[in-house]
Amino acid sequence: MILDLHTHSIKSDDGRAKVENYCQWIRAKNIPIDGIVLTEHRQFDFDSDYTELAETNDLVILKASEVETEYGHVLVYGVTDALTQAFDFASINNVLEDVIQAANHHGAIAVPCHPGRPKVGMFAHTEARGIPKGVQIVEVYNGGSRDDEDQIALNGAAEQGYLGIGGSDSHIVSHVGRCATQFQHPIATIDDLVAALKAGDFEAITLKTR
Repeated sequence: MILDLHTHSIKSDDGRAKVENYCQWIRAKNIPIDGIVLTEHRQFDFDSDYTELAETNDLVILKASEVETEYGHVLVYGVTDALTQAFDFASINNVLEDVIQAANHHGAIAVPCHPGRPKVGMFAHTEARGIPKGVQIVEVYNGGSRDDEDQIALNGAAEQGYLGIGGSDSHIVSHVGRCATQFQHPIATIDDLVAALKAGDFEAITLKTR
């Protein structure tokens, strides 16, 4: 099963894609993924219900979040109301180790994304700040990466023994599915996803979507 674990809709301040348009594009272009995870910036979207849309398009649509820390941006899967009270999702000054600890405490998991990117990637800060504690997984394939950003992520993950996921980081429909994560077992809910990530039951992949 293949999921794009990093997408943004119009719910994000810089997103230009409606979720229904993602579904239409995936089906029209035969993008080889089984679903998407919406990782809206600095928030968790409790209000939107994509159940009917997912069923109509035979796709998995899950919700997560992308938060900001002193080490860069971090994807958080398994967000609950209690977790949103543990730290300020809207802040740009969260402490990565605190985010990781809070996620673990509340049954979620935190994954630094595009870690090879300048300024907003974790490995851009490790020389000055050191290796943060608690990281288990990083995003090694990102559809918006340039130059050697993914290679930096891959190298850093190998050096630290991190597992790797893939996601398109799409903000427009035509970018969805460029990178993704392949799972060995079905993923139907966010709990399934978190369990698979914690079990290491996945592989980051890149896909030809054009």
